[in-house]
Amino acid sequence: MSFYKNIKTIHLDILKEIGNIGAGHAATALSSLLNRKIDMKVPDVRVASFDEMIDLAGGAEYVAVSVFLRIDGDAKGSMFFVLPLEQATYFVQKITGDDAFSFTTPPCSELGLSAMQEVGNILSGSYLSALSDFTGLNLYPSVPELSVDMVGAMISFGLIEISQLSDFVIVIDTALKEMDVSANEAIKGHFFLLPDPEAFQIIFRSLGVPLNE
Repeated sequence: MSFYKNIKTIHLDILKEIGNIGAGHAATALSSLLNRKIDMKVPDVRVASFDEMIDLAGGAEYVAVSVFLRIDGDAKGSMFFVLPLEQATYFVQKITGDDAFSFTTPPCSELGLSAMQEVGNILSGSYLSALSDFTGLNLYPSVPELSVDMVGAMISFGLIEISQLSDFVIVIDTALKEMDVSANEAIKGHFFLLPDPEAFQIIFRSLGVPLNE
């Protein structure tokens, strides 16, 4: 789609700023949930092809945890948050206090799955809330869907509709860590933001930076 070619550094800088604000909100919510101080940042935002997106998530056959939601309202789209199994397991163990829980040894308890879904809900909802505040648009997330599957299968299932319209996504890197650990121990995940094609114009017009300039 031609409008992707019009996305410039200024657009990505704005999305990164929105991402960092959303990350701040998410860190506050996660700190309360985990009862420990969490720092969260967005080190990079970029446009990528579907193939690049799958590679970033570990590859088509790599098994990961994903939270998927649809965005409804003034600017429709889709959002994925993808984490490696080990790092998703860490979150669930910290939240539930169940050190025996692991996504690598199914079946997983319903409590653990619900906890991971809540983490995904907090992270995705915080970013979407920041995007809504910045743009003044009404954006509503669907109930998040948690999946544990191969990356190719998860993303293909969620993108059946939009993949007929476009081949590109916005990648929002995230890095989470406890305040008292080193940056090398940060948990790294990816948001994949996929506004429907018409939603790109709506979002950037609301930010005062139309894509055709």
